[in-house]
Amino acid sequence: MYFGYLNQENQNLMKIYYFILTLFFCSISFAQSTISGSVKDNKNEPIPGANIKVVGESAGSVSDVDGKFVIKVTKKPPFTLEISSIGYATQKVQVTSASQKVDVVLNSTDTQLDEIVVAASRTPERVKESPVTIERMSVKDIKKTASPTFYDGLENLKEVQMNTSSMSFKSINTRGFATVANTRFMQLVDGMDNSSPLLNFVIGNMIGISEIDVQSVELLPGASSALYGANAFNGIMFMNSKSPFTSQGVSAYVKYGQTNQKAAGTNDYADYGVRVAKAFDNHFAAKANFTFLKATDWFATDYRDINNPGKDRSYYNYNGLNVYGDEASTNIKNVGQTLANMGLIPASAVNLLPNYNVSRTGYNEVDLTDNKVRNAKIDFSLHARPFGNEKLEIIWQSKFGFGNTVYQGANRYYLNDFFMEQHKLELKGKNFFLRGYTTTEDGGKSYDMLFTALNINRAWKSDATWFGQYAGQFIQSTLGGATPDQAHAAARAIADTGRLIPGTDAFKAAFNNVISNPDVLSGSKLVDNSRIYHSDANYNFKDVFKPVEIQVGGSFRQYRLNSHGRIYTDATGPIYYNEYGLYTQAQKKLMEDRLKLTASVRYDKSKNFDGNFSPRFSAVYSAGAQKNHTFRGSFQTGFRNPSTQDQYIGFNVGSAVLVGSAPDNLVRYTETLPVANDIYGNGQNYAGGTTVVMTGVNAYNNSYTAASAQAFAAMAGTNPVAAAALLRKSNATYVKPETVKAFELGYRGQFKGFSFDINTYYNVYNNFLGNLTVVAPLYGTAMDSPNIAAGPTDPGFQSIHALTSGNTRAYQLYTNTDIEIKSLGFGIGVAKKVYKNFEVSANYNYAQFDFDQAKDPSFEAGFNTPKHRVKASFGNEKLFKNFGFNVSGRWSTSYLWQSTFADGMIPSATVFDAQINYSIPKLKSVLKLGAANIGGKEYQQVLGAGYIGHQYFASLIINP
Repeated sequence: MYFGYLNQENQNLMKIYYFILTLFFCSISFAQSTISGSVKDNKNEPIPGANIKVVGESAGSVSDVDGKFVIKVTKKPPFTLEISSIGYATQKVQVTSASQKVDVVLNSTDTQLDEIVVAASRTPERVKESPVTIERMSVKDIKKTASPTFYDGLENLKEVQMNTSSMSFKSINTRGFATVANTRFMQLVDGMDNSSPLLNFVIGNMIGISEIDVQSVELLPGASSALYGANAFNGIMFMNSKSPFTSQGVSAYVKYGQTNQKAAGTNDYADYGVRVAKAFDNHFAAKANFTFLKATDWFATDYRDINNPGKDRSYYNYNGLNVYGDEASTNIKNVGQTLANMGLIPASAVNLLPNYNVSRTGYNEVDLTDNKVRNAKIDFSLHARPFGNEKLEIIWQSKFGFGNTVYQGANRYYLNDFFMEQHKLELKGKNFFLRGYTTTEDGGKSYDMLFTALNINRAWKSDATWFGQYAGQFIQSTLGGATPDQAHAAARAIADTGRLIPGTDAFKAAFNNVISNPDVLSGSKLVDNSRIYHSDANYNFKDVFKPVEIQVGGSFRQYRLNSHGRIYTDATGPIYYNEYGLYTQAQKKLMEDRLKLTASVRYDKSKNFDGNFSPRFSAVYSAGAQKNHTFRGSFQTGFRNPSTQDQYIGFNVGSAVLVGSAPDNLVRYTETLPVANDIYGNGQNYAGGTTVVMTGVNAYNNSYTAASAQAFAAMAGTNPVAAAALLRKSNATYVKPETVKAFELGYRGQFKGFSFDINTYYNVYNNFLGNLTVVAPLYGTAMDSPNIAAGPTDPGFQSIHALTSGNTRAYQLYTNTDIEIKSLGFGIGVAKKVYKNFEVSANYNYAQFDFDQAKDPSFEAGFNTPKHRVKASFGNEKLFKNFGFNVSGRWSTSYLWQSTFADGMIPSATVFDAQINYSIPKLKSVLKLGAANIGGKEYQQVLGAGYIGHQYFASLIINP
């Protein structure tokens, strides 16, 4: 096993852990009866992965690649075996003798419509009876996927949109408003929300689940707040692991291959894991998993200028997308005035300098990271059944995730030796569960790439010195007859003399000093020791009260934010806040079980906001003699509480400061800023000193919208009166919960061998949360169309003076828009067996949103979703003996990407994945050869992230 990136202490702990685990699983045994047999379909083909269970007991087994199984039972015959597999009708067989061989034939059923799901109603039901759209991935689907991992394969599900920030950080989204930091989508692993406590969003599968431990994945697109609370606003995904009572033995997999990208070249890729599980008897079982991934990340090498499309590095105010440090930019004429005031240049020379900004020379992202992906996941769980059956099960589960990855938010961040752990205690039975868990994270050696570059530059030469040298050389070159372009080139060359070059010892020393320092004035380290405590419970009264199936439940969560003042305003100590929710659901079947009515309502309360009710109503009608045509309709209201970032962030990202709007946060965030010289020379000191203290109150209550400030700047030099008339006070409101009214209609059914799943939805959003960039003057009062002729004593005039002299601070605020946002979509999925065992499936999704940008020009909704998406697959699990294959394809149209990092277009993309697999019965193994993005162009899913290249791999999976 590879532990090279873990410290020595962790290595020793892991060695001890596995030694103890080995003794644990090898030291206990019991006398058992052994029953063997086989499971085949009605074409005499073996069925691998079928579940074999003793009715009324915990003993269970799974069939191997030949359909054979062995099950050890502590009780004596007679007893009953239940054999089931997805896509087949369940069979029960009576065992009357310990020597009896059990050979079972399962009849095929409709694979998609008869699968059992739990997520849609918090109670088991068939997919076709679900009151809302639901997608599912089973063990069988994981085997078929042509993607490198099962998590990547989720992208082939209908309605799923994947956003790749890096190879190991992929964010799942449904129904629009997609971001890398997707706080509107929940991901639960065995009931635990594995979102980051600090940031409130999921970091892909970094602390998720091992591929060989996945039992099923269920995904609900759209609002799910009625049962799952505030964060299930745009969807929720459930990843469920295998029970050690029914899936025992040692399983393992190993994958090796290569990635290929124009920017990164060809690099090795390795991924492996092991699962150990044992049921010691009907009362006690345990399991453990270990996985490790190592690869080279997709290089981010987009060097387009963010602010000036078409400009290259020769541009004097260049700001490259994946270039950092060039955000240090200042008005070069202001610099000249400062030099003149200090007597370093003649006053007349100031007029030779242009009145616009010049930026420092930055560093490429590829020079600021090692571009390596590493992720290790370790989990173990202990399971006890006091009564020897499923009436009561007690579970202790611990999960640990270590890794390196790139996260993109307002900046690009390298999560280096990032660590996250979860611990859960759960009691569950047939009709209830009660669980509590905690999630803790440690930022490790993570750092902000933008501040890394800024402070490497400043460690070598201060901004004041660099810009002073630039201005001085520009003047000299101009006096020597140089053109402006020539003067800029000469000025940059002089100012960059002695610049630290990537790869040199001097650069490495500066780099290491900066990334280990959490002070943004000189370092870039991200500090995080945040935690959440969560508990939830549910009880179903279906065995107590028969007329109507009633459920009740609730949850409680406490956040403990602790970034030591680096990200949040928690410099003096952790920030605590609580939220809780209560819900109930009633479900009733009528008309000979053809009509199912469901009503749910949930109440949620968070510390800083009023309580909110989220009702849901749905109806499902099953038509046809076999009830194989189901029609569904639902209405629900969802809501989302502002995240921890929306409320408590106080984060300097260089170009702006991110400020949350919780009332106590506004006064807690403070910053002392210098006041620049008066470039017009009228001698006025409106700030009352050389520095001014700014708080979050200034950001929200005394600022101009960035759009109007930019319009003012463009016209101020030629027509200052007209320019002032363009200014608009931001009037940003403090954040409050956003709400959605969601309407959905759908159909599932079969027609002439085709399986259909059709849905359409319409959402109406109010108080939609987003970002607003504002510019706050360091003095004066922001107001609409201030009067420039009012004179120096007028507060509006003073704010204009601050804008023109560069005495401002940019902020990114978290606020709600008053404009109603609407979105609608349509989806259709179809599947059919076309010849023998050949299967073909396809799905199409349409999505659009409606937002009147003219009514709120500074607000970015960030829909970030293609209007059209098509996905298809074609395969055969049994092409011929022991061989199977699958090919999948995806296509999407281009779309606008809006984020705090950058805005721009994501091009359309066509992607094909393919795999062929071969079963080796004697080794109980499956060999798979696969390729992702085979023969296609490199494509991008997140503006600013690396283009996704090609990936080729071979894998060997060994099952008991």
